[in-house]
Amino acid sequence: MDWTTPPKPAELTESRLIDAILEGHFPIGSNLPAERELASQLGVTRPTLREAMQRLARDGWLEIHQGKPTRVRDFWHEGNLGVLGTIALHSEKLPEDFVPHLLFVRQLLAPTYARLAIEQEPSRVAAFLEGYTQLPDLPEEFASFDWRLHHQLTILSGNPIFTLILNGFCDLYQPMACLYFRLPASRASSRAFYASLLAAAQAHDADTAEAVTLSVMKASLSLWKAAVQGTDCDEDHFR
Repeated sequence: MDWTTPPKPAELTESRLIDAILEGHFPIGSNLPAERELASQLGVTRPTLREAMQRLARDGWLEIHQGKPTRVRDFWHEGNLGVLGTIALHSEKLPEDFVPHLLFVRQLLAPTYARLAIEQEPSRVAAFLEGYTQLPDLPEEFASFDWRLHHQLTILSGNPIFTLILNGFCDLYQPMACLYFRLPASRASSRAFYASLLAAAQAHDADTAEAVTLSVMKASLSLWKAAVQGTDCDEDHFR
C-alpha cells in the first residue's frame, strides 16, 4: 500500500515557480506578472498562488510588498537554508559549480564537527564506524553509510546547527553521492577515512580526527570532478 501523500496545489505551484526561476523564465531581479495573470498562466486559483508565493518569500525567493509587483530576489545572496533544501529537489537545474561549492563548504565544516564528536562521544563514533568493514562495495551502500556517518557526527558534535545545515541538502546528497561513489577510487578513499576515523575515535584523538577528515574532504573535490567527467583515478593513491 502506498501511503505517500500527494502534493498539495500550493506545493505544486511553488515547485513550478521555482522551476521557472531556475530556468530563467523569471530572472533574478525581475517582477512576476500580476497575480491574476500569473494564476491564469499556472492554472491555479489566486488563493493557491498566494500561499505558494508566501512560502517562497519566507525562504528568500521572492520579495512581496503590498501594492507593488512581486520581485524575484537574488536567492544566492538573499536566501536562507530553505533555498538550499529546495534547490536540492531541483538538482537537474543546478549550475555546474554548485556541488563543488557545496563540497568546499563541507570541507570547512566537517573537520570541526568530527573533532567535536570525538571530543564528546568517542565511543559512540567508534561504535558506528565499526560496521564499515562489512560495507558492500556498491555506490548506493557507500552513499547511505556516508550520509548516516556525517549526520551522526553532526549530532554527536553537540551543536545542532551543524545538523540543520547538513539536513538542508539531504535530498541532493543521495543521487550526488551515488555518482561520486561509482568510482573505485572514491570508495577506496572513504574506506581509508573510515579506518582512520575509527582509530582516532578508539584513541580519543580529536586532533587526528580533524586532520583525516580535512584530508578526505579535500580529496573529494578532485574525485567529484573525475566522477562527473567519467574518468577514473589511481585507487592506490587513496589507500
